[in-house]
Amino acid sequence: MTMPVNALSSALQQMQAMAAQAAGGTTASNVATEANGAATAGSFASAMKASLDKISDDQKSAIGESQAFELGSSNVSLNDVMVDMQKANVGFQFGLQVRNKLVSAYNEIAQMSV
Repeated sequence: MTMPVNALSSALQQMQAMAAQAAGGTTASNVATEANGAATAGSFASAMKASLDKISDDQKSAIGESQAFELGSSNVSLNDVMVDMQKANVGFQFGLQVRNKLVSAYNEIAQMSV
């Protein structure tokens, strides 16, 4: 789970760098940075999709385990259900915070004067 956090952190840094470039103009080094940013945009999108898929899978798994426990399945314990529900909740909260940061960064960039 460290990889998506690093990818998100990197993406936020790139957004801040682009915001600084927009405020200060474009130079030759900025053009090279923009080309590198375009190359990492695809990897950011794939990392974001993988994170969202994992969050969704964790939630579906936790719901399935809770339903199995409710139906009296002998191979599912309450401890496992509670731990998996908490993991799914933490993953969802993480995704929610990432979304909030991305929306905040987008709004900050959108409000910049060019």
